[in-house]
Amino acid sequence: MTAVGRAVRETVSGLPRQFWWLWTSTLVNRLGGFVVTFLALYLTVQRGYSASYAGLVAALYGLGGAAGAVVGGVLADRIGRRPTLLVTQLGAAVTTAVLGLVVNPLAIAAVAALVGLTSNASRPALSAMIADLVRPEDRVRAFSLNYWAINIGFGVSAAAAGFIAAEGYLWLFLIDALSTVLCAVVVYVKAQETLPVTDAVTPVAAGAGPSPKGKSVDTGVRLADVLRDRRFMALVGLTFLLGSVMQQASSTLAVDMGAHGLSARQFGLVAAINGLVIVVLQIPVTRMVRRYGNAALLGVGSLLMAWGFGLTVLAGSVGFYALTVVVWTLGEIVHAPASMSVVADLAPATARGRYQGMYTLSWSAAAFAGPLVGGVTLDQLGRGAVWFGCAVVGTAAGAGYYLLLRGRRPAAATETVTALAVTPGRSDRPAARRSGG
Repeated sequence: MTAVGRAVRETVSGLPRQFWWLWTSTLVNRLGGFVVTFLALYLTVQRGYSASYAGLVAALYGLGGAAGAVVGGVLADRIGRRPTLLVTQLGAAVTTAVLGLVVNPLAIAAVAALVGLTSNASRPALSAMIADLVRPEDRVRAFSLNYWAINIGFGVSAAAAGFIAAEGYLWLFLIDALSTVLCAVVVYVKAQETLPVTDAVTPVAAGAGPSPKGKSVDTGVRLADVLRDRRFMALVGLTFLLGSVMQQASSTLAVDMGAHGLSARQFGLVAAINGLVIVVLQIPVTRMVRRYGNAALLGVGSLLMAWGFGLTVLAGSVGFYALTVVVWTLGEIVHAPASMSVVADLAPATARGRYQGMYTLSWSAAAFAGPLVGGVTLDQLGRGAVWFGCAVVGTAAGAGYYLLLRGRRPAAATETVTALAVTPGRSDRPAARRSGG
């Protein structure tokens, strides 16, 4: 017990108090996050639409999310992290509730795109706020803990959703909306703005002039500048490939299990394994692999995800589907915190919203392309092509990550922000470093 207690203390200690409020809001939100996981099953089983239509709706959700990622990233840098979180979370609650009420196929498709836009627009702000608050050397740990919260909520919600759906799918949409409202309430009451400010004499980025003391800054870094960051955009492209593979878990996998005669309840239990494995293993695995570089972590994580999905071609029973979920979840545990930390390292401090927005865009674009390609491939070429394709694409992404980041050291020393817009003297004051600090 002593060793376990020491490991727990080392994992959770030293992080600012505001981080834990953000962690709590994430947990609350994900405890009610039913809709995306069950949307394909809702459309094919409850509404009777085809796998291709379900894939199209999921793709439109992803398309809306792509727009939301860019808009949310820019707003997080311009108006602040906190107001961006509040507005987008409330918008997500409203559109999610409406999605459960509309019945016309065109209306379903349109509202799904709005749900994607509003829900995804909050993610760059949240990630930027965590990066603002946490010291560079603690970021992998902080993002790992936040990812842990996401999956505690996902595991509980996925297990419960199958039983709730048996009483009526509308309840999934309404409870999801309520949890998002509660998340916004936590942010409103407990979160402080973390958008960086500078001293009158301290430049905030290469080529940027000094900013008036005490004023939040926009360093002149624009989306076009982010697009010209070739290393970062290569990372975004690789993440899009891997994300397209991962999207099969919430679209094609549900349809494939349904074609084998498995029920919504069985799918919910299998999907819950993903969250359960992350809840149990995220922290110990992160501790085990912390001495390895991000290149190795992203490469190995991608391979496990690729071939976990590839094994699905052999699945036909609940047990085998569960086994494949365990394999690709191990890859997710290794990959996710390292990838989020790499993005924070590559981004200038006052442009984190835009960088996180572009990174989120890669997942949103994958949420558009992955379900669409997966659904059409399943209909036209069969399940073998879907799952073998996942193995090939994921392997290519893993190799790309390793080659791109091999030998690269964290860019923590590039941070030059010296003050942040929070109340002086609070114990949850964000850590900030000067260059070389």
